[in-house]
Amino acid sequence: MDNSSTSQGSSARVASALAAKGVRLEIREFPASTRTAADAAAAIGCDIAQIAKSIILRSTLSNRVVLVITSGTNRVDEAKVSQHVGEPLTKADAEFVRNKTGFSIGGVAPVGHLEPPIVLMDADLLQYESVWAAAGTPNSVFCITPHQMTVVVDGLAIVDIKQENQA
Repeated sequence: MDNSSTSQGSSARVASALAAKGVRLEIREFPASTRTAADAAAAIGCDIAQIAKSIILRSTLSNRVVLVITSGTNRVDEAKVSQHVGEPLTKADAEFVRNKTGFSIGGVAPVGHLEPPIVLMDADLLQYESVWAAAGTPNSVFCITPHQMTVVVDGLAIVDIKQENQA
């Protein structure tokens, strides 16, 4: 479904969204997939925890996109996210993700969505000097500071959304 012109368009949309907020960051493309946090960390040469995973959930009442930006080592506690959002949530399928964000699963960026999402960022990401986020395709990423993330992502709320039973 995702051809090279669509991929280039997705990365360009991310670059434009960053530039519109006054942030110009290099988007790095890799020959292999950076679809998972482990794949991205291996390609970049950073710790998995420094990967800012974009998890998309669907609010069941309003059908809105809920974007959760979390550390690559963390699992999201959907009950906590639901409390912050104020309505029940469900996992988003690939079609919902593509239609609402304009990105394919594995390449969802924190910016440049087709529809403005509700955005929650994992407080654990604040401990890092820099983190790496998907740049619109399953093999592209960009490096950003957590502070810059709070500037470029509209409506971002920093919250504790990590499952507590993690190591």
